[in-house]
Amino acid sequence: MDNRMEKPNIIIIMADQLRSDAIGRYTPNINKLMEESVAFERAYCASPLCVPARGAFFTGKYPNENGSLINPWDAVDEQHGYVRPGHPNLYQWLEQNWDSWHTGKQHLFTAPKLEKDPTSQTNWLPLEERFEAFLESNGRRKPGGAAFKGMVPEMARGTTTRARSYSLPTIGCYEEGFEFFYDGFILNDSLEAIRKHDRSKPLLLNSMFLAPHPPLDIPEPWFSKVKEADIPENVGRWSPNQSPLQLYNLTGAIGVRYSREEWKQIWPKYLGLVSLLDDCVGRIIEELKAQDLYDHSLIIFTSDHGEMLGSHGLWQKMCMYEESVRTPLLMKFPANKGYAPSSIKTSVSSIDVFPTICDVIGVEPPAGLSGKSLIPLIEGNESKIREDIFIQYDGNGARGNFQRCVIHDSYKLIVDIFKDETFIELYDLESDPEEHNNLVFAQDDGRIGQMIKDLLNRLRNHMASTGDLLSLREDLHESFLTSYKPFH
Repeated sequence: MDNRMEKPNIIIIMADQLRSDAIGRYTPNINKLMEESVAFERAYCASPLCVPARGAFFTGKYPNENGSLINPWDAVDEQHGYVRPGHPNLYQWLEQNWDSWHTGKQHLFTAPKLEKDPTSQTNWLPLEERFEAFLESNGRRKPGGAAFKGMVPEMARGTTTRARSYSLPTIGCYEEGFEFFYDGFILNDSLEAIRKHDRSKPLLLNSMFLAPHPPLDIPEPWFSKVKEADIPENVGRWSPNQSPLQLYNLTGAIGVRYSREEWKQIWPKYLGLVSLLDDCVGRIIEELKAQDLYDHSLIIFTSDHGEMLGSHGLWQKMCMYEESVRTPLLMKFPANKGYAPSSIKTSVSSIDVFPTICDVIGVEPPAGLSGKSLIPLIEGNESKIREDIFIQYDGNGARGNFQRCVIHDSYKLIVDIFKDETFIELYDLESDPEEHNNLVFAQDDGRIGQMIKDLLNRLRNHMASTGDLLSLREDLHESFLTSYKPFH
């Protein structure tokens, strides 16, 4: 019997910084995949930042548990950017029995680096270093540049502010063309992996695209493809009682520089980059079918986190609003598994993907995962999925801006911390999906006060059980109401 029929191929296609609501008009290939998949409408990342988001996704554990909390760009805090030893990841767990390949962005950070480990059985084709060497050998410039970056304040160690350069929503046309663009390079590597993999084993391909992450310096025809876009109501608008502490974060420090009219010019370029990503997804699916792999494959399409793109007046991710933390999550199952395409509205976490894969392929998952298999949910048994979604943010390139979030039923509680200040937000996602109305000040409604108390306790218990480096004071709600007044 064909070994591929016994053990399915596993194809993970991960976008970077893709808003869930960007899927639609300009994503025909992803739309087609969705029609053949189980689609999770309320999937959330474990952290709205590249490195900890991927650390959680690939280990099935919360950032607090595996140790990867930030992007380790600064030596003083870099130990908090790496998955600690003793936390197995998807590559290590499956690479002995699957022909494992990695293409594209490599932001699952471990020490030593996975791609440098001589004992690793994965075929590593990471974007970093290889792409720059490719451009240099062809005399081409790298996308982006000085015009696509700006200065922002960043807190390190919770004590020291320094100026750092990060991406701006500057738009430009990358004249070098798709062949020399990040995702053109990643696509070529991905297609080669599909064609060259060891046919005596099923294929495990982790294809990590950069799009639609900035810089928004993109090649034709995608630069000109989207002429105008209908933008959400909350783009370029600061809600009256959203956390002012976001002004100390990259999100607000950059985002508030742009008006709603300016965001209307930026959105089409972001959607053009989404269209470019969609074309890459289409090429991968086309090649899987050409190699007779598609029907024998578990295909997962997702993103590490979302993108604010002007919603709430904010830029990039690094916050707890829906645009930043909700992610697309599609699972197209092998034909012989018998799972019909469907849409699931129950909230799930990115840490659930690893144990779900293990469940589908019949492999025991590593011990101690916080993630749970989604197969019972797919089969209609919602009682076996967690009650709460937990999300955390501990700073970008260093620890300094902190946020904790719990989602229970349709309610989301956000705790935003900067230095000695803590701001609380509560939203009803069912009645207020764009999170305009912070309910925390609705003290005439006793039910709201009790809900805040309950959600804070859920958050405290989770933080304690996962070894969080932070804690929340017992009188946090009361002290907040004393310090802050609603703005109308």
